Amino acid sequence: MALTESNPLAIGTIAPDFNLVNTKDGLNASLNELKGEKGTVIMFICNHCPFVIHVNPELVQLANDYSDRGIAFIAISSNNVETHPQDGPEHMKIHAKEMGYPFPYLYDETQEVAKAYDAACTPDFYLFDGDLKSTYHGQLDSSRPGNDVELNGVDLRNAIDALLANDSPVENQLPSIGCNIKWK
Repeated sequence: MALTESNPLAIGTIAPDFNLVNTKDGLNASLNELKGEKGTVIMFICNHCPFVIHVNPELVQLANDYSDRGIAFIAISSNNVETHPQDGPEHMKIHAKEMGYPFPYLYDETQEVAKAYDAACTPDFYLFDGDLKSTYHGQLDSSRPGNDVELNGVDLRNAIDALLANDSPVENQLPSIGCNIKWK
């Protein structure tokens, strides 16, 4: 597992649009169809990454805590399924059900969406406001597999809370760290 940090993203960057298949129901969905009224969290994740496996409980909790407050959550997997077949759409559907994902889990087969977002790792978190302008791109929290730091999503929660309170974006945005996206 190669440790990779997320790439920087300027505050105010408009979220690149996409239309991808939701592996949970097999239907295509666009960003505009899925976005939240007040904000949208886009997460690049996958099934096999130990960093994602570690944060899965908090991803579900976050979505459950904020979805009724106008924040949408969208998960995208962009890994190369030729080298990592366990990250393919049929496995994504099963994984989403087993994890209880309350959000769509989209498959980026061409990897064009990951490239448009300059995503680098799994997990990689982006927060956009109601106009799809970037307000946060960074880590969920400081917890990592095996480091004994509490998994609580505090960094992303603080960013969402600031957005909901109409405060300025969080200034200290530490990069996410995880496995590199498996490029074709």
